[in-house]
Amino acid sequence: MKEAIIIGIAGGSASGKTSIAMQLYDYFKGNHKVKIIKQDDYYKDQSHLTFEERVKTNYDHPLAFDTDLLVDHLKKLKNKETIEKPTYDYTLHTRSDITETVEGRDVIILEGIFVLAEEKVRALCDILVYVDTASDIRFIRRLKRDIEERGRSVDSVCNQYLNTVRPMHEQFIEPSKKYAHIIIPEGGSNHVAVDLLITKIKSIVDE
Repeated sequence: MKEAIIIGIAGGSASGKTSIAMQLYDYFKGNHKVKIIKQDDYYKDQSHLTFEERVKTNYDHPLAFDTDLLVDHLKKLKNKETIEKPTYDYTLHTRSDITETVEGRDVIILEGIFVLAEEKVRALCDILVYVDTASDIRFIRRLKRDIEERGRSVDSVCNQYLNTVRPMHEQFIEPSKKYAHIIIPEGGSNHVAVDLLITKIKSIVDE
């Protein structure tokens, strides 16, 4: 049985990772079984902490993620085995009780800020992509997203960005760009780069 192809897509928060992942998904879903896996769903369970303690968690540090579980699931998906993927509740700041059954697929698209930074994760990926978007654009996107989709206030988003998002990006995420096979400036609006990526993935899948 041919192993699944795993495409790892990393980049700063709100860089356009999801947009690119969706474009790849839309292209391959007609002829191949494809699934998007979000690294964010693998935030650690914090149900043992009070809500006040959870809010103080640095969600932009590698230690916020259950990387061992993600690696275990990626290995199973690589062999086209079924997993029970966790989901995360952003309003309660902890793992949800709801899991998602993910069956074996031909193509797995893994997207998240630390996909390239974590050695054990990137070792399981066949193609590594870094989405390189200007910091001011990423901040505006994040501000709108967190207010509209996650019920956050402007002050809380700004404080989090200055205290954790920006310094963690500079310490962990930006340096991980060196591991990328492909760097895509300006995210999903870079249609030439996305088309080239699709061509490369297609050549691997169709071997």
